[in-house]
Amino acid sequence: MPWLSRTRLRTAGAVLAACLIGGALTAPAAQATSSGGPLTGLVNPFIGSRNDGNTYPGAAVPFGMVQLSPDTGHTTGYDYDDTRIRGFSAVHISGVGCGLGGDLPVLPTTGDITETDYAKYAASYRHDDESARPGYYRVGLTSYGGIEAELTATARTGKQRYTFPATGKANVLLNAGQALHEVTSTRVEVLDSHTIRTSVTGHGFCQDTAPYTVHTLTRFDRPFASYGTWDGDTVRPGSHGSTATGRHGAYARFDTREDRTVEATTAISYVDAAGAARNLRAEGGRSFDRTRAAADAAWQQRLGHVAAQGGGTTLRRTFYSSLYRSFLAPNVGSDVDGRYTGWDQKPHRARGFTYYQNWSLWDTYRTQAQLLALLAPRESRDMALSVLRIDKESGWLPKWGYGTVETNIMTGDPVTPFLTNAYQQGLLKGHEEEAYAALKKNADGVPPAGSPAVGREANTPYLKHGFVPYIKGRTHTKPGDSDFDHGASATLEYALSDAMLAQMAHDLGHRADADRYAARAHNYRRIFDTSTGFFRARDARGAFTGPADPAKSEGFHEGTSWQYQWMVPQDLPGMIGLIGGKEKADARLDAFFAYPELLKDPAKTAREVWVNGPYDYYNADKYNPQNEPDLIAPYTYLSTGKPWKTTDVVHAALTLFTDTPSGMTGNDDLGTMSAWMVLSSIGVFPVQPGTDSWGLSTPVFDRVDLTLDRRYYPAGHFTVTAPGTSTARRYVQSVTLDGHAGDRTYLTTDDLRSGRQLAFTVGSKPSGWGTGEHDAPPPVGTSAGAQQADRQG
Repeated sequence: MPWLSRTRLRTAGAVLAACLIGGALTAPAAQATSSGGPLTGLVNPFIGSRNDGNTYPGAAVPFGMVQLSPDTGHTTGYDYDDTRIRGFSAVHISGVGCGLGGDLPVLPTTGDITETDYAKYAASYRHDDESARPGYYRVGLTSYGGIEAELTATARTGKQRYTFPATGKANVLLNAGQALHEVTSTRVEVLDSHTIRTSVTGHGFCQDTAPYTVHTLTRFDRPFASYGTWDGDTVRPGSHGSTATGRHGAYARFDTREDRTVEATTAISYVDAAGAARNLRAEGGRSFDRTRAAADAAWQQRLGHVAAQGGGTTLRRTFYSSLYRSFLAPNVGSDVDGRYTGWDQKPHRARGFTYYQNWSLWDTYRTQAQLLALLAPRESRDMALSVLRIDKESGWLPKWGYGTVETNIMTGDPVTPFLTNAYQQGLLKGHEEEAYAALKKNADGVPPAGSPAVGREANTPYLKHGFVPYIKGRTHTKPGDSDFDHGASATLEYALSDAMLAQMAHDLGHRADADRYAARAHNYRRIFDTSTGFFRARDARGAFTGPADPAKSEGFHEGTSWQYQWMVPQDLPGMIGLIGGKEKADARLDAFFAYPELLKDPAKTAREVWVNGPYDYYNADKYNPQNEPDLIAPYTYLSTGKPWKTTDVVHAALTLFTDTPSGMTGNDDLGTMSAWMVLSSIGVFPVQPGTDSWGLSTPVFDRVDLTLDRRYYPAGHFTVTAPGTSTARRYVQSVTLDGHAGDRTYLTTDDLRSGRQLAFTVGSKPSGWGTGEHDAPPPVGTSAGAQQADRQG
């Protein structure tokens, strides 16, 4: 349907209560960002560091290999409520739910070295002497006579500056043997009077994984007064190096009675020691202050691609902090010379692109991948090419990759919508058939026993019967999660991916494949239990299994049937038909979102009805805005003809994001939740992950100007306006694209490329905008073969 269509006015608009949205959305009006200070000053890196948001406050540059940040004893690194810092380590992943990284924690101390366990020699600190902004962190340690620690970073190095008290025994401890994951072996070497080298091999993330190695090289700005190593509880002054399998590290001692400042730069490489040395030479030569200024400039440039006006200072702080976290990952994986370690554990070289790593695909394919495709298309292209390299070098596409290994965490087939999104956004030009071949192999097969990947582990029964059986107690043959443990949700995710691959196959002229995948895109129907009106797991014999109560359902990964019933973005009209039509689906949505309560008190409903704890995924019949299966759910109202309800729910969910340490809804999952906040605030959201559809809801800003890469978006910018938007005036009255009015509740990427301004007119009551039969996003990748699938069902 073309964008241009006559806007229909609602003649009998229901008057919905204009409720206070609360929290971040009620701050007083503020000046436009263009007239304020640096955008980096609006970012609070401590957001999400309390209540298991699992973010880190330390120093990093956009997509940097190094994230130099304090570890306080929390599983994933830093927790705002802890009172002691164990060290400042070089590797962190933002918002994950299990321990990962934390390699080489470094801590300044004074006096004799009597403890080698960082839980025992950790230093105390107070938040009133701690601060952070993008690319910089500082803290005053109250232990050891008082030491100021400052951190900054480049892409592949972390720079530390320590200001000690006047003492002859100022130490810097480099702990190779302890991290956030299990360390299995380490090597430390004192190379000369300025330099210490380490290698750290370890594994583990939620469950056991294959090992990986991080190589580090740390160079100090002044010679050591003395040095040594430790192995277990034994400290060896003057030792040049050793290899160990337990607690293990090295220290450098300085005399600070005249010069109290010590600077150190640590470079890392996932390839070898020579790679770390090259990274250090290339990026480690600037002073601390110049490095800090460069990091701030890099973030200012990145954040400056989005200029938001209105909404209030608190909202803008929350918004730009979310935008900041959206650019923390994936991470550069190649050294300055282009070398990287592939998933075959062999060195390779990236030519013509930067190799990236760390793939939380089950999370990021829903929001962050689309945001990066819009605001960082060059990096997004390289990220997609990196995923294709994984297939080329290891034989299979990834599911949840960390560093140089597959963890197999989470389920379904998230790599397909990730790559089809890259294709639909125009990021795979010249690599379309390469990507399609890898995706076809992934969609039609199962990795062999010798591969560390599980891929579509349950493909054999899925292709035969149209669903993934839920098998309790099945023995896992590989580390990680199993699709058979979550058969119902795996079926839905396979079907979603089939739809997106069907669309890609059709576009590339693979018509037989397109028909085959389109038929499989309807497999969500195979697990619909007509007796309950909800999705339900089926066992290996095909019988429905587990409790009939959809709030207590089994076989769904981190959710219940209530949450997963809306995860059919490829065919919401078909799903709504299964429920019984738009009226019944709308009533069920209202129950799911506690909509009557929401209208009375949005913020209270969000915090007391929807959210019950960061890991409380099960036994619920309500919306869970802090977990991935529910991210698209508010936009389902677009398909029931009630788009104003999408705005009500989205704006209520936005109250969960604030500019405080507890202002993150659940784990951030490498920017997934932050990207949801950014896109929903702008009013343009990827409602069909894996394709190029963007659903619309009322923005929370009067104006947002996006600066876009002209190689992908010829106009170079796109503006979204909603003058006067507020808690009382939050309902769309009309929408125009470059002055042309339309009722359609979605855009395509082509609209973003060819258009310049999306203008919302808002009011205090719902209107008839977007309520027509054909105004919602249409099905994707499901038309061909649909009748065949229905007959087989």
